[in-house]
Amino acid sequence: MGKQTWKPGNMLYPLPAVMVSVSDREGNDNIITVAWAGTVCTNPPMVSISVRPERYSYHMIKETGEFVINLTNKKLAFATDYCGVKSGREVDKFKEMHLTKEQAEKVKVPLIKESPVNIECQVRECKELGSHHMFLADVLAVHVDEAYMKENGKFDLNAADLITYSHGEYFLLGEKLGKFGYSIEKKKTGKKKRKK
Repeated sequence: MGKQTWKPGNMLYPLPAVMVSVSDREGNDNIITVAWAGTVCTNPPMVSISVRPERYSYHMIKETGEFVINLTNKKLAFATDYCGVKSGREVDKFKEMHLTKEQAEKVKVPLIKESPVNIECQVRECKELGSHHMFLADVLAVHVDEAYMKENGKFDLNAADLITYSHGEYFLLGEKLGKFGYSIEKKKTGKKKRKK
């Protein structure tokens, strides 16, 4: 079988399924889901989200220059989808999905308490690229759920049942295939015992 050639489009999947919490200057809060979210830089820590200007939450981000990326897991799958298809113009998504607002440390936007990871962000620049405008943002703080802390003090994010979004569908992360660098890792060999 061969391959078909399609017109240019976005086929970079899977993607993190994230809920982005936002606020306006009057203190009205909302949750938006965005398919286009990603890491931009390690040092300084930066992320980006891309939002259509007609989305209800767009003006909130433009007004305040702040947002929080909330990672989602299996327990939040239904709420994630709901927050993506319902508009904040019509419903209070926090109330309808029984999500808890938690005060952030660096921004005025609330965290979603039920999320395993919350990333506080401050917009550095908005790039008007076309159908979406990309908000480049500095990460000001990261909050992790202590339920996923190991005894050795390490955070086990992969135990949080994270979900991804791929081509219109949600998936639970599955089987571990390896770790970073496993393709070049030397195999451990047992030492041979010396003969006496």
